[in-house]
Order: sequence, then C-alpha cells, then structure tokens
Amino acid sequence: MSLPAFTARFASPEERKTWDSHVTANPQGGNLLQSEAFAEVKSEYGWDLRFLVLECAEYASYNLVLEKTFPLLGRLWYLIKGPDLAAVEDIPAALAAVKKFVATQKLGVFAIKIEPDVPDSERARDLLSSAGLIKTPNLQPNDSTAILDTTPEPQQLMRNLSSRARNAIRRAQREGVEVEKVTPNEENFRTMYRLMAGTIAEKGKTQMRDFEYYRKFWQGFIDRSQGRFYFVYEDGQAAVGAFVINYGWKGTYKDGGSLIKRSRYGDSHLVQWVAINDLKELETPVAQYDFCGTPPVDRIKDNTHPHYGLGLFKTSFTKTAIDFVGCWDLVLSPLKYRGWNMAGERIARQLYTRRTGQQFY
Repeated sequence: MSLPAFTARFASPEERKTWDSHVTANPQGGNLLQSEAFAEVKSEYGWDLRFLVLECAEYASYNLVLEKTFPLLGRLWYLIKGPDLAAVEDIPAALAAVKKFVATQKLGVFAIKIEPDVPDSERARDLLSSAGLIKTPNLQPNDSTAILDTTPEPQQLMRNLSSRARNAIRRAQREGVEVEKVTPNEENFRTMYRLMAGTIAEKGKTQMRDFEYYRKFWQGFIDRSQGRFYFVYEDGQAAVGAFVINYGWKGTYKDGGSLIKRSRYGDSHLVQWVAINDLKELETPVAQYDFCGTPPVDRIKDNTHPHYGLGLFKTSFTKTAIDFVGCWDLVLSPLKYRGWNMAGERIARQLYTRRTGQQFY
C-alpha cells in the first residue's frame, strides 16, 4: 500500500477563526495543547504562533506551531503534541512537506521539534530515526500517562475501575462527601493555585509556574466552555480541587491539588468520578479521559519514582498506562543545529528564565 503524499501551508484567516473545530477533527482528535486557548497563553510567554495545515488526499491535519527566533541561528519550530496524523507511517512524508514549505517560503527555520501522540514502541522509534529525526528529552507531563475509556454507561464504567477506586468512591459517597462544580472566579482561581502549590511543596518534585500563567490558562478554556473546576470542602475550607478540560471528544484532568491533612477517605476519587460523568453528558460526549501524567510504564510500580503516588492514584481508575514517543528534532540546518545543541539552547533557556522567571518551554 502506497503512503500518502502531503503538502504543507499556513491556515487561512477563516480557518483561524474556527481553529478548534479543525484541530478536534484531526485523525487522532487533536490535543488541548494545540488549542486556541493554549495558543493564546503561549503567545504571552515568549512564543510566536504559526498555524500549520498538512494535507493529503485522504485527510487534513491542523497543528499549532510554537516559534522562537534566536540571533545567528534563526527560528526553532515546536509542533507541540503534533503532528496529529492518521498513522506513524505518515510522519516522514508529512515532515518532508513541511521541510519543502519552509525552504520555499524562506522561513529561516533551523530545526523542527515534533511531539506526536504516537504510542512508544521499538518500531515507532526505528521509523522516526530512519527518517532522520533525533530523539531529545521529553517536555510534557503526559508523555507518559493513564487513559480511561469513558464510553461505557456509568454502571459498567464503575465496574471497569479497580476495586480500590470503586471502594474509595463508594465510601466517600456513604460518608456524605459532596463534590461542587464551582464558579470560575478570581477567588476560586487562587484557592486552586494554593491547593496545587501545597501539594507540590509537599512532594517537592515538580516546578510550578506562576499564578498569572495558570489564571490565563484556566480562563482561556473556561471562556470557550472547555474547562471547569471541582472542589470538595472540609470544615468550610477547600480540601480537594481539580481543573478538568473537555476538548473535542477528549477529556483531561489537567490540574489538581489537595490539603495533605484531611479526614475523609475517597474524596479525590469522588472528584474524578463526578467530573468524568459530567463530561460524558456534554453535547460532544467525552470518549476518553487523560489523567495527564504518570511515571513511565516500566516504573508505575516503582515506589522510588517521584510521581509514584500520582501514578498509583491515576492507575486505580484505568490500567491503560501508556508512554508516547515524546520529542524528536528534525534538523534543517546541521551547522546551526550543532550550535544550538552545543550552547544555544542552554544559554537561551538560562537567559529567558533569568529575565522572566518562567519556564522556557
């Protein structure tokens, strides 16, 4: 069977106006990190935006490109969680089209970083390597994650959970734990941020962005009816919080936090259960739910991993833990890319963080 031939172009102004509808119609359903809301945030944090369309006879794929320009080197492109193609076999032809487009349009791109949601396998890695791509460190927290199939009706969905999750949910319900979908306002934004910061400080293993970044992120999805907050209160104080996103037919547990010392068992499980069932009732029902980050599959049960506890919680809902292939670089200018690897990236990241206090990627 012959592989499809691709062309590449930038999205038209009309396509930009309905960007999310195009991304969520991609072969794999798109990703929230390709969304209009996320693009809006990144545009305020050091990135220029490109909206790239890859087309073949069978389908079109719409992909957000984050772009930065560096003295002497030119432009770096980051196809965050892309390209979204029908099969891993399509990646080499699609990137060949992008390479031709960059050269024809004289865009001055020295390297393209891709991050497709392709399950990791020896075959996938071999295919990407043989296409000339270079493996680089992963950047996103859900390059290893747990995914729940949410299509079964609620009773069957409950039966599909582990006994630990079922028992936790039912105990919380028996003990009268109430999950509230709260108003997305400044007060609740700050409450959510405090819960997240407290959890991260306790674990001490993750770097957290500043409040303003999260505020803009949350507000962008909420404004598009793609985000919602859930809290559980204990003694009048928010004890558990979650921010959940619906993007097309995909749901994501994007942000969460809780008080370390609280008395009611199962409250965190119940928050997830309520959120998942709410997402199933939307006009576009969510068919899968991404718990957004676990240890790699081969370390899920390794209690020395810094995210062991998170992995244990998330995989109590689903045994479908997955590693994606992660980040790979397509080199367009070998000389400039060598300079980027030798010192350019390190210096750029240090200067950006020193100047802004923000994470580079």
